[in-house]
Amino acid sequence: MIVAHTFEEARHARGEGRVGLVPTMGALHAGHRSLLDAAVRSADRVMASIFVNPLQFNDPADLEKYPRTLDADLEICREAGVDVVFAPGPDVMYPRPPLTSVVVSRVADFMEGPHRPGHFAGVATVVAKLFAGLQPDMAFFGRKDAQQLAIIRTMAADLDFPVTVVGCPTLRSPEGLALSSRNVFLSEVERVRALGLSRGLMRAADAVEEGIRDAGVLISAARSEMDGLDVEYVELASQQDASPLSVLDRPAFLAVAAFAGAIRLIDNVAFDVIDGRFSPDRGIRVAG
Repeated sequence: MIVAHTFEEARHARGEGRVGLVPTMGALHAGHRSLLDAAVRSADRVMASIFVNPLQFNDPADLEKYPRTLDADLEICREAGVDVVFAPGPDVMYPRPPLTSVVVSRVADFMEGPHRPGHFAGVATVVAKLFAGLQPDMAFFGRKDAQQLAIIRTMAADLDFPVTVVGCPTLRSPEGLALSSRNVFLSEVERVRALGLSRGLMRAADAVEEGIRDAGVLISAARSEMDGLDVEYVELASQQDASPLSVLDRPAFLAVAAFAGAIRLIDNVAFDVIDGRFSPDRGIRVAG
């Protein structure tokens, strides 16, 4: 496995064949490993990027405390069969304060947008730089960040990046909690309360399978399990452009953001249309 620190080094090391990219901010866990595994199965050569992107943090303190575990991350990449890890410093990604920003309007206007102003512009900008600088054929992202996935797909299509954006199922703990780098900050009490997120989403998924399509009913079903959490929003939205829906009538996702103590968590359940019927993607629970 080659560890590259500049775009030129990474492009030189990528080799021949179809290249799959897994962009990350490090602090890798089993959810990231599932993305790496999907890339290994689908591509001839696999690249992973590890960079804590300052542009997508609203709070400097949040950026400062974000976990940085490069040695452990490299070992996970090595075990997964990654060919090249792109691990640039801030001076490589942003040699000067960037004057260009990628803003995906409308898709970023809902849910996370009002609560994290500038966040999605930071995400879209860094991913655009990775797509342009590394030139992958495929890029793999988790469905846990459903609005982010919609933004990246929109950006790639609008800017004609020759990249296939692949969404992969959310990985969950045995109890149902969506895996996240932020989970390490949860106390035992907060972790128990945080399970209300997935319980609520699974209750809404059950309701969809029973034929419920009204957004208000699905939102109420999800909220019914979220006692003890400070809920910012629960929203049913289109998978295509993340716009709010009053009725489940197209591929959609039910998303939630809430605080367990001081830790802000997001989660969602996607509703795909398969053979003319809505099928919830509940994610995958890991064995341990």
